[in-house]
Amino acid sequence: MPEEANNTPPAQSQPYPGHSGRMTPEPRDEMRDYTGRDLLAGRRALITGGDSGIGRAVAVAFAKEGADVAIAYLVEHDDANHTRKLVEAAGRRCVLIPGDLSDRDHCASAVEQTVAELGGLDILVNNVAYQAPVESLEELTDEQWEHTFAVNIHSYYRVTKAALPYLREGSAIINTSSVNGLRGNKTLLDYAATKGAVNAFTYSMAQNLLERGIRVNAVAPGPVWTPLIPATFPEERVEEFGKQAPMKRAADPDEIAPSYVFFAAGRLSSYYTGEVLAPIGGETLPG
Repeated sequence: MPEEANNTPPAQSQPYPGHSGRMTPEPRDEMRDYTGRDLLAGRRALITGGDSGIGRAVAVAFAKEGADVAIAYLVEHDDANHTRKLVEAAGRRCVLIPGDLSDRDHCASAVEQTVAELGGLDILVNNVAYQAPVESLEELTDEQWEHTFAVNIHSYYRVTKAALPYLREGSAIINTSSVNGLRGNKTLLDYAATKGAVNAFTYSMAQNLLERGIRVNAVAPGPVWTPLIPATFPEERVEEFGKQAPMKRAADPDEIAPSYVFFAAGRLSSYYTGEVLAPIGGETLPG
């Protein structure tokens, strides 16, 4: 177990979309002990949901590997500015792009702003997500179902489509899935459905873009201690968060971000496309 890794957090809640600084304990998401090797030198990346959690850790790791980064996020300006400072401390540029990625027009404008300010685009990380647990299908409203799909899969389609004219041979697309997309979740019905769709989208786009030399892969984490957890789960469920994993704890974002570096860096993963990598704390899935 890495030093300072969480066991289970105390009961807590905060308004959606959540903020890292209000979490107890604060997640390890700054990649402080990570040393880059110029694996992404000169590359330009767009990370949706890049203000905090996995997105922040990925942004900092990419910066330490030599990439300039644009992060798209909803309204979490304090978290986004903190991520920007971490990226700049690593000597790289960071562009902040606030806005709602459930809106089709903003998906395209996020890509356009990235290209305009960074001079191009080489790596796309579709990472933004929404979830809200329910006890039954009857409790799940049409509005929640449609919003979850708009954020979790429609934005992946729209941002990817807008990015494709700028991606070249050697570029990489990395989608954030979830263990819930691999085995379902009885209280995250809509969320799990979107993550299953992310996996199928990843497999399909990997085949579709193979001849263009653009690799498409996904990371499907298990429980990860991010602001989404206290912002969307009831306090008693937060208190138990991570206990279901064989390791008996949630991961910190710092433990997940290296998977994204692996897929982004052709030096490490040039023969990987259409892969779903699942850092899930020891859980073994059939198939």
